[in-house]
Amino acid sequence: MTNRFRLLTALGMGLALAGCKTDGELVVQGNAVGITAVRTACPAVGIPDYTGDVTLFRGATETLADLDVTAAMTNLTSTCNEEGERVYSEASFDVVARRTDVRGSRTVQLPYFTTVLRGGSAVVTKRVGTVTLTFADGQERAQASGKAGAFVNRAQATLPADVVERITRKRKPGDPDAALDPLADPEVRAAVQRATFELLVGFQLTEDQLRYNATR
Repeated sequence: MTNRFRLLTALGMGLALAGCKTDGELVVQGNAVGITAVRTACPAVGIPDYTGDVTLFRGATETLADLDVTAAMTNLTSTCNEEGERVYSEASFDVVARRTDVRGSRTVQLPYFTTVLRGGSAVVTKRVGTVTLTFADGQERAQASGKAGAFVNRAQATLPADVVERITRKRKPGDPDAALDPLADPEVRAAVQRATFELLVGFQLTEDQLRYNATR
């Protein structure tokens, strides 16, 4: 079992480690070269690896013959309000599902999690909701929608002024650090990581369901 899979299992939600959400562009003015970093206090929104779909079986075996319901998250979109000290981000998504036995009407409830992750690994908050799917008699497919929201502290999601200066400072040819990536500096990289937040949404899977998604 890989270390990454151990992390997903331990958290019980399949958190995928994500990279820095900092966008930047190279800026050249005269003989000076710098980096203009474009950041936002809004968290990046995504579905972690292995948690965007779920498979239910009728029996104890995970075989095609026992396949019951499959469902997947899709159409993930987000909005963010950056006003004030508490930044609010909301994600909306659809769940599309298919069942193998279409006899009779049926309701299926699927739990999903909403997690705010800081620095790629620290869980700040976690909530669990439910999406309800309704199959009509004879209907193979069903669809439902869900929402997930969370707050992020603006101060924690903002880079310190001295770190911003170290990243964006213009460097002239011949400067000792002219050719160095400022993000290669451990202190700068750590500060960026601390200020990086993600809003993650996925199905709340059992350990067996998570293992099935990760190994199939």
